[in-house]
Amino acid sequence: MAVDRSHLLSGRVGPALVGRVVRTGQPVVPYLLLDGGDEPVVPVSDWTTDLIVGDASPNTCRAYCYALLTWFRVLWTIEVDWQRATEGDVAAMVGWMRAAKNPQRVRRPDSAPAGSVNLKTGKRYLPDRYGASTINLTLAAVRGFYEFHAHLGEGPVLNPVPESRLEAMVNRHRTPDTPRSPARRGRLRQKSPHPVPRAMPDLAWDELFAAMGSDRDRALLSCYVSSGARATELLGVRLSDVDWPGQRLWVVSKGTGVRRVAPLSPDASLWLARYVAGRGAADPGAVVWRALRGPDRPLTYSAVRRVLQRANEKLGTNWTLHDLRHTAGVRMANDPALTITDIQTILGHTDIATTTIYTVPRVEEMFDRLHTFYNRPRQALTLPAGYDPRDMETIFGAPWNHELDGQDDPAGPATP
Repeated sequence: MAVDRSHLLSGRVGPALVGRVVRTGQPVVPYLLLDGGDEPVVPVSDWTTDLIVGDASPNTCRAYCYALLTWFRVLWTIEVDWQRATEGDVAAMVGWMRAAKNPQRVRRPDSAPAGSVNLKTGKRYLPDRYGASTINLTLAAVRGFYEFHAHLGEGPVLNPVPESRLEAMVNRHRTPDTPRSPARRGRLRQKSPHPVPRAMPDLAWDELFAAMGSDRDRALLSCYVSSGARATELLGVRLSDVDWPGQRLWVVSKGTGVRRVAPLSPDASLWLARYVAGRGAADPGAVVWRALRGPDRPLTYSAVRRVLQRANEKLGTNWTLHDLRHTAGVRMANDPALTITDIQTILGHTDIATTTIYTVPRVEEMFDRLHTFYNRPRQALTLPAGYDPRDMETIFGAPWNHELDGQDDPAGPATP
């Protein structure tokens, strides 16, 4: 029995949990969206195949498949064919996502409340609902899906996902090195503020580094905070990518797939050498970071995140892997020896506007300056030579200088 879309819009009911996304291992169709009968949803497979042929990354294909899984679950629940979907159906999906709890963010009963602020880090815990960026990604995937089929003459005549025509027009010919022009966002799009990078204070970094339990984890954190590489970029480094004399390594940039160089600090190079030497001889083509337990295999992102989660539980913090990249960027931006273009190259940013967000002052330094300002003694008011403070009190009706109360004016009487 079909569910009324108004019930979805208000969040009173959710879509049926049918269908799933599976990994195929095939280069052309790396991921498939299956319906409730474990049959591929052919329109989605056609679109993702076109994305891969157009040189999209498998991770992009995976994200869009999960976004379309949400969309098709809504369509299956209200029993609407995808070719007859309307803007009202999209609004029902957005309304449900705004009201529903995200199952990926289920927290333990003894953990901090969702959305609260950690007093040690100053960072907010993730809320328990779908974020604005997740909703906007889902809308972008659904719109792209219908644009592809409209190009082939399939689907509805009007794209069910509304778009801001002004935003599309003013940013159509924007070059990567220029900022986006402000424009009214499309209907149903959510406000998605850009958070200020949160770099670790030096004492917090030392505390987190001391909580690591192995040379591998110490080397990994040192390489993250000195190179500024993204989490997945550093995890893919092979032994042949490490330039030991030059204290640098080569990583594959996210999205573009271009190999770029990432610097290492002397401390990071020493920790990396200690970890590699402790493992013994290995194939130069093997991935550097390996699991410590179980069969020999490359270290995964989930495993590294779990290492950091254990340290956070011990320290009462909520640092993330991306905070290490923020820390590297803010440290570089506050060094006068490095230019903004140097930092852009090191961090692998295509748009220099992305690099400028790291030019904000470090929070701990700002508060140190504020404490100095608050503790600065007030300057005593003084008068030019020849003026009697008692005359000023007579004119303005308040003590002008408490230190001269009851004393003779060393400058002598005021000149009339």
